Amino acid sequence: MSNAPSGLSEDLNRLSSEVHSLAQSCQGNAVELLALLRLLENLHHEIRDTFFQEALPSNRQALYSLLRDIENAGGWPSIPRLKLRELLIRLQAQEIFPAENNSHRDSL
Repeated sequence: MSNAPSGLSEDLNRLSSEVHSLAQSCQGNAVELLALLRLLENLHHEIRDTFFQEALPSNRQALYSLLRDIENAGGWPSIPRLKLRELLIRLQAQEIFPAENNSHRDSL
């Protein structure tokens, strides 16, 4: 966000604060937090597949410049998904999911 123009940077900071506040208000409610994560993922895909693709440069020099900017700003944004195995390990560590059923976990 630091590379964004000041007006956009302010909007992004405000949006980030609102999303963070919403996440805090959902704290402890996995269903609501999952809904928030799904919304953010859908927005990511929608922006990438429409607005961003339409804004891509049409010549090599501009594309190279954009790729350099992406690299300098920290790479391509992604929203990784929590893997089922990682979730089961966390649940087991919290003793929500007993360790005695490891045969299912090991097959993942």
